[in-house]
Amino acid sequence: MIFWLTEEIIFPNPELAEEDGLLAIEGDLSPKRLLLAYQNGIFPWFEDDTPILWYSPHQRFVLFPSEVKISKSMRQVLKNHPFKITYNQAFEKVILACAEAKRLEQDGTWITQEMQEAYIKLHQAGYAHSIEVWENEELVGGLYGVLVNKVFCGESMFAKKSNVSKIALIWLCQNANINLIDCQIHSDHLEKMGARMIERKEFMEYLNREN
Repeated sequence: MIFWLTEEIIFPNPELAEEDGLLAIEGDLSPKRLLLAYQNGIFPWFEDDTPILWYSPHQRFVLFPSEVKISKSMRQVLKNHPFKITYNQAFEKVILACAEAKRLEQDGTWITQEMQEAYIKLHQAGYAHSIEVWENEELVGGLYGVLVNKVFCGESMFAKKSNVSKIALIWLCQNANINLIDCQIHSDHLEKMGARMIERKEFMEYLNREN
């Protein structure tokens, strides 16, 4: 069942989502509504020519930090790479780079201007975070997402150099005090790094943990 949202900041029960995870339409991207969405396992995913669409998949594609797979070649990259990694030092640059990154089989971006402005506000409120990878003074890779308790809800990543998005993700697994990374939608790239599907009930248990 698909619900139409109003100005009132509430969401229907995520278990009522359609088979593809679509739960609700419209509403807004205010920090209050976004935070409520993430706290309930819901995220927005839409394009410029569609209304705001809210999803809550029945199965969640996640990465447990302790299960991240690092190939032998990637271990060598981690050992010898010249990059500097920072946390929350260039959120606006990261989200813009993610929006501008060219994706296979994708003409535009779902990270619209409206989405960028909304997540920047969420970052300023202390809920959205970024990891940056630098080569000298140039931002060459990174990722951003929303932190709910100890679940990092990953939104997007980008790379201008080989392996730098992997470096950012591995840094997140090894250095952030989190229990789970929510990858939202399946990708072969993340599956090779150890991400897997779990049921909604298990995901929500992690989302509601505070330690």
